[in-house]
Amino acid sequence: MDEVQEKIIRVSNSLGIHARPAGKISQEAQRYQAQVILKANEMEADAKSILDILALAAPQGTELVIRTQGPDAAQAMQGVIKIFDDLFGE
Repeated sequence: MDEVQEKIIRVSNSLGIHARPAGKISQEAQRYQAQVILKANEMEADAKSILDILALAAPQGTELVIRTQGPDAAQAMQGVIKIFDDLFGE
């Protein structure tokens, strides 16, 4: 059975999730076999897709649920959270 991880995180950078952060999240998610899903405002996005992430339209302060599922779900969760914690390098 694949491991499932879920965590709530808040978008903290002043510009929210725009193209550059979406690219960083997508790049990080693609490093793992696990499925990485972001949920906000009743919408779900495949974190491996920049366009899906942008469709969430997540400004500063938005709460996102990050859900990972797969053989390396814990590592995927840690990697994606680190991107958010680092404010996408901005």
